[in-house]
Amino acid sequence: MEIYTVSFFGHREIENALEVERRLEAEITELIQTKQYIEFLVGREGEFDILAASVVRRVKKQMDYGNCSLIWVMPYMKAEFRDNEKVFLEYYDDVEICEQSAKTHFKSAMQIRNKTMVDRSDLIICCIQHKSGGAYKTVQYAEKQNKDILNI
Repeated sequence: MEIYTVSFFGHREIENALEVERRLEAEITELIQTKQYIEFLVGREGEFDILAASVVRRVKKQMDYGNCSLIWVMPYMKAEFRDNEKVFLEYYDDVEICEQSAKTHFKSAMQIRNKTMVDRSDLIICCIQHKSGGAYKTVQYAEKQNKDILNI
């Protein structure tokens, strides 16, 4: 089976969330309809990540194709997950801790996790609205890796 991997990156706060959600829904629907199997990777660090995960879940449920999974990739074990593991395992199809970032200092862990997600991905869907921050740096890295990038 061919697995197509999509990662989501965006700023902590997004403008025009309804328009971003509409565009995400269209892209995710098309991917589910055209790819054999899709892994959707999300970091759960800000509004865009939460929105992307929500849209993936909704479209997945509406379409009932069964050809995708939503995976939360943590940079290290988080208390939020540890204290609410059952709830998160019901929401996400899988939860992973990035091995490379879990071994580093927490201040660099996010960027290491993001680079690992990029390296694993066929497509980056992002919501970059200004030229600063971790999401912007991650997309710059993705460009250097010649990844397909869609800025919603």
